[in-house]
Amino acid sequence: MIQARYYQTEAENAVFDYWAAGGGNALVDLATGTGKSVVMSNVTRRLLTQFPHMRVLMLTHVKELVEQNFRAVLRSWPDAPIGLYSAGLGKRDAHHRVTFASIQSVFRKAKALGPRDLVLIDEAHLVPTKGAGMYRKLLDGLGEMADMRVCGFTATPFRLDSGRLDDGSDRLFDDTVYSYGIGKGIEDGYLAPLISKASASEIDVSNVQRRGGEFVAGSLEAAAMDHTLIAAAVEETIRYGADRRSWLVFCAGVKHAAAVRDAMRRRGVIAEMVTGETPPGERDRIVRDFREGRVRCLTNANVLTTGFDAPGTDLVVMLRSTLSTGLYVQIVGRGTRMATGKENCLVLDFAGNVRRHGPVDAVSIMPKGGGGKDDDGRATVSDVRAKECPQCETLAALNAQSCKVCGHEWPRDEKPRHEAEADGTSGILTSEAVPPQMVPVVDWQFRRWTKVGAPDSIRVDYLAGLQRYPEWIHPEHGGYPGRKAAEWWVLHGGAAPFPSTVDEVMARQAELTPPATISVKPSKQNPKFTDIVGRTFAERRAA
Repeated sequence: MIQARYYQTEAENAVFDYWAAGGGNALVDLATGTGKSVVMSNVTRRLLTQFPHMRVLMLTHVKELVEQNFRAVLRSWPDAPIGLYSAGLGKRDAHHRVTFASIQSVFRKAKALGPRDLVLIDEAHLVPTKGAGMYRKLLDGLGEMADMRVCGFTATPFRLDSGRLDDGSDRLFDDTVYSYGIGKGIEDGYLAPLISKASASEIDVSNVQRRGGEFVAGSLEAAAMDHTLIAAAVEETIRYGADRRSWLVFCAGVKHAAAVRDAMRRRGVIAEMVTGETPPGERDRIVRDFREGRVRCLTNANVLTTGFDAPGTDLVVMLRSTLSTGLYVQIVGRGTRMATGKENCLVLDFAGNVRRHGPVDAVSIMPKGGGGKDDDGRATVSDVRAKECPQCETLAALNAQSCKVCGHEWPRDEKPRHEAEADGTSGILTSEAVPPQMVPVVDWQFRRWTKVGAPDSIRVDYLAGLQRYPEWIHPEHGGYPGRKAAEWWVLHGGAAPFPSTVDEVMARQAELTPPATISVKPSKQNPKFTDIVGRTFAERRAA
């Protein structure tokens, strides 16, 4: 039985609470890499436990996700009454109470699938708003046979052409019942941190046509096929990626992906390419070699944005400009999965996407038809959202007053530069504009902290006058939170071996030295609370 993380349990409960209150079609927004398949599995199991005769259909758009979601259910529920319907997997089972299916295989098979009480849709942002398309055709057919509900799961609850999935008179989903984003996933230690550097080169989209709210593919690829730009981007990628193992490059088209791959090879990098034209067997081999480290650089054109899982990816390169906020978030999300030996993922943006859409943990959705287009249909960028640190080239949000990497401070009246190159782009994650406040610590207190669905933690309260500043330590969580707990232990003078349980930390408190001061600033999650961003010790130990 897989132990659900706290937010997965919260998402599951939110769905059932919504239905219990009479709600209709629910949408769950979970960041890439945070385990949507676990939530779908638990929702299904809970439903069938309560209502044994219900029939459920789980839909997605690629065979890899069909199989992944199928196996997730079997891991937590080995005797589940489930079957597969996917031509790509060689299965056509429509008679189990729970059927996992690829939409391409079943969109004309509503009668064969029979009445369904619930349809779960992974990557729900791919469902169109109107009645056209494979998803709508199947759902209309199923809706004629039963009073059916739909529950969608996505990391990007919006579309380029119509805004949020739960807005509009022709929407499929009535409400977003739960959200857990990239920023929170990184903060909790379930996703790899993202960092970014400004690049010296950027695709010039000033003459690229757009249609339907996105760049015209052929026009964009023509702009991207500037061989001087490709050479410069490859040069920068090799420089910044020298200590990184898995480079995933998003390109503007098939010819562009091939050109970037060949340029990498000429520089001695082991590089491959996958596109929609790559035969399935060859594509599977290339992707496997990339995941297992035999291929360092993988270029692609429009095929690895959703349903692609390579946790070791520690460098994402954007050489494909997009006006789609959803596509931008999906691309960056390919680098957020955790992996052994991976501390973070570096994002290099040669496409102006970070500047165009803002930090990935604080994207905003333009109203339908709004912004970014001049009179002759060419795309423009009218709202640069942040800036580059002039000392270390790290990207920072527009309102940042100091660089979180090197400490450079911008004058309060400094304006961002509006230039054609990428040095006007924003940080890949938000940074606070308010400078930290240093406060003296007069005492500290430890207590066990319990949260449903998660291992116990420790709450440390730093006392400064009448104020308490809390901090949570997670020695039992494993992975990134566990490593951070060990770092915290050493920082405060604790001896090896590091404690691995809450009880052991509580028993060994006497080994620890409280800080003389802490630096605090408003929390990015909730400005009513504070984050501790630094500390000093009487012995002048560095924070």
